[in-house]
Amino acid sequence: MARSLSNFTIFSLPCLSILFQAIISTVGSSHQTVTLRTTPENHFRTRVGAPFKLALFADLHFGENAWTEWGPQQDVNSIKVMSSVLDSETPDFVVYLGDVITANNIPIANASLYWDQALSPTRSRGIPWASVFGNHDDAPFEWPMEWFSASAIPQLVCPMVNSSCSGEQECSFRGTSRLELMKNEMDNNLLSFSRSGPKDLWPGISNYVLQVSSQEKPETPIVYLYFLDSGGGTYPEVISSAQAEWFKRKSEEINADSRIPEIIFWHIPSKAYKKVAPKFRIHKPCVGSINKEKAAAQEAEMGIMKVLVIRPSVKAVFVGHNHGLDWCCPYRKLWLCFARHTGYGGYGNWPRGSRILEISEEPFSIKSWIRMEEGNVHSEVILSS
Repeated sequence: MARSLSNFTIFSLPCLSILFQAIISTVGSSHQTVTLRTTPENHFRTRVGAPFKLALFADLHFGENAWTEWGPQQDVNSIKVMSSVLDSETPDFVVYLGDVITANNIPIANASLYWDQALSPTRSRGIPWASVFGNHDDAPFEWPMEWFSASAIPQLVCPMVNSSCSGEQECSFRGTSRLELMKNEMDNNLLSFSRSGPKDLWPGISNYVLQVSSQEKPETPIVYLYFLDSGGGTYPEVISSAQAEWFKRKSEEINADSRIPEIIFWHIPSKAYKKVAPKFRIHKPCVGSINKEKAAAQEAEMGIMKVLVIRPSVKAVFVGHNHGLDWCCPYRKLWLCFARHTGYGGYGNWPRGSRILEISEEPFSIKSWIRMEEGNVHSEVILSS
């Protein structure tokens, strides 16, 4: 989405960050007490006697058209969506499902400051989270054509180092790499369960697995959550054969008998999504409310779906990327689901919301529904029971 104004100013992000803190403090006043992590970095424990509930925030696109008046307002609107969902659902965990920022629209060096703003509603409520990368998160900066007209050259405001905002190095167009974004998130957030993942899977970052256990039986997993980088931005939109092999090897190592259910998260849908996509209206066995575009799949299939479909423990895959889709459809013995476009950045004017997952232990079940910004709920579906 591209919108522009004839007169605009670029402020260094520390200044905008200060402004955002004032905005955030007025949006969603119901904050929970922050509980610091006491379990290993790849383990999460559920609340006693309650199902495990996750909220998926997809395609927030913070920083879109950052040099205009329109752009920052969309970030404020996105914070309101997340705040509404978090206060209505009170989830135990949040998944940031890629395209957290629109890096190709961010004209500063440290895009992590926008990333941090996107995390703020979850962090301020003391809710832990994990993130995975999308194709826009480290995309190279795209120079707007209107910048080169006589009336639309932006006024760059780069405060000196000794000012209340940091120095001129913040005004840059080099972008922020996946590694830098992940390092900043991990280093500065005790509630983050995100990980860079194995180095032999680079340039893919955010390939990791989390074990979810109950408080009563901390050594017995309820479910494994896998996160995979589906590429895009600075490298092709694909889950590599190395990632597929890593998943196969890791899942056989920690869940050899496939007894523990597994749920998978990545950003760009695989080609299998195109096979199950509803043709026009959404009809059973698919469940959803919008089917306004074709699934924009990864550039190639390198084996991940073949690995997933032969594992009986894999119950569902969740993706973002397509803002005009929110359906779940069965594929072989698992489900392929879109989240719901959460952010006001990005294309499309469909109402915003979040896909919710609720996982019960005894008996095991996965339920899902869409919670909208206005508070209504729809598209309830049982994905495993």
